Amino acid sequence: MSIYSSIMEFRKSDTVSRKPPFHWLRLFSLIAIGSFLLALPLHAQTKTTSEETTANVEKVDDVYLAPVVIEGDELFFLRGSSAQPAVERAAIVETRILDVAGSSAIKNLKMDIREDALGHQIFAGVNLISTVTQADSDMEKLPLPVLAGLHADAISEAISNYRADRTDDARADSAIEVGMWTLVFLVFCGAMLLLRKKGNKWISIVVQRQFSSFELATNKMVQVRAIAALILFGFKFILLIMFVLGLYYYLTFVLFAVAETRPMANLLLTHVTGPVLRIALGIASVAPNIVTILLIALLARFLIRGLRVFFDAVAAGSITLGDFEKHWVDPTFNILRVAVILIAIVFCFPYVPGSDSSAFRGLSLLVGAMLSLGSNSVMSNVLSGLFVIYRRSMNIGDRIKVGAHVGDVVEIKLMETHIKSVKNELISIPNAKMLNSEVINYTKRVHGSGLLLHTTVGIGYEETPEKIEAMLIEAAQRTDGLKSRPEPFVLWTELADFAINYQVNAFTTRGSSIPKITSDLHRNIVAVFNENKVQIMTPSYIADPIDPKISAEIWDGKLAHAS
Repeated sequence: MSIYSSIMEFRKSDTVSRKPPFHWLRLFSLIAIGSFLLALPLHAQTKTTSEETTANVEKVDDVYLAPVVIEGDELFFLRGSSAQPAVERAAIVETRILDVAGSSAIKNLKMDIREDALGHQIFAGVNLISTVTQADSDMEKLPLPVLAGLHADAISEAISNYRADRTDDARADSAIEVGMWTLVFLVFCGAMLLLRKKGNKWISIVVQRQFSSFELATNKMVQVRAIAALILFGFKFILLIMFVLGLYYYLTFVLFAVAETRPMANLLLTHVTGPVLRIALGIASVAPNIVTILLIALLARFLIRGLRVFFDAVAAGSITLGDFEKHWVDPTFNILRVAVILIAIVFCFPYVPGSDSSAFRGLSLLVGAMLSLGSNSVMSNVLSGLFVIYRRSMNIGDRIKVGAHVGDVVEIKLMETHIKSVKNELISIPNAKMLNSEVINYTKRVHGSGLLLHTTVGIGYEETPEKIEAMLIEAAQRTDGLKSRPEPFVLWTELADFAINYQVNAFTTRGSSIPKITSDLHRNIVAVFNENKVQIMTPSYIADPIDPKISAEIWDGKLAHAS
């Protein structure tokens, strides 16, 4: 019995009170874990071991084991057989223990162990409680007398605790504990209501302050009210989850305070707190990886801020980079920022919890397939946008012509370029089209004299060419916006069937006003030719008219009105 005595002494020294007053430490720990559940990500691919039980039933060597549970506490495991399953055997023992514990006839319990042909029988007084068999001893790898003593001690303690929890003092303690938890829950509800009231007001103020400039930048396409509504919805959803968790644990702790409802409380804690603890332990196990990810993220953020300071200095002219143009500052910074973020993601990927799991790899393959199938045109426009930005063919504010569109460059994005037409229309042109089309820039000077504006008129062969050239030059000199130096000049572009096509050319530095200057030049050409009694034959005619097609009337500036 020396082994038995040693084990009993160890159990007594290691045993703590089954129910300390109000369980403050354990209960508050459970509350903290329940609140922390809101911030816990789902840790996939949890490792399972052969020691985990399913529905409190284990299978070892094809023989089922079942625990003897009294008010949620597992006393010991019993081994079953084909004739009597372990669950049935454990239920019989539980019923006997509860019968003895609830019997007021037996005041002083005396545990007795008697040897029998089947094993060692455990009696509580005169009531048989359980029989410890050799199979149980082999399963526990303990001598049969020692194992029987341990079972007897556990049964005695369970009966004592069962009766202690139903004394008048225990009932009073339970009532006080229920009252305390009710008070805590009422304070919690008040804090939730206050947090909801103050949180709505605080979120509205912060969103208005932080996103008002964003609303102006997007021309009210993204409204502050919509952003605030989304944030408030998320805030209320989190508060709802917190309230549900608080209510759940409040009910659990109230049930735990009463002896009769304690098994139900243990069941609730097992089904909710168990998974929460496993998640918490999973998070704790990957805490070094999370710290590494945070360090990489902080380093990436530091590099991005350094790049921002550097390119702000380049934009301000404090730092010069040779032929680096100022309108390249923002796109170059954005490209480098994306590159830093992508590199940081690559470095962080091995440290992401579950990154080596098959589910994570399958998700990565799915995302990669979606990107490869749907990003052909997107990547084409992105690469084209880089060429458009850096090939120096145009800048913001330049007047350009792309295909049939003429307008001023408003914005050059990575995917598209926005131009404002001369009719004040905003035209979005994909950068792939910009790269594959001819772009005429009316603003950028190629020659020091400016842009050469020209127009063509057809005049009959009977007119003196020198006179025609003089009239066209006179019309150009009368036009505002055309330079007198270098002087305008005339080219013969074609000897047509009925007329000579004369092209008048004049320099201008006002590329953004070309439509107006061209209109004024046409007006002045008609005026000069009318003054000199020369008719313009453009585009062509069938026969010479009897009278020249020249207006001889002078308009008095008044329009006729219907009577």
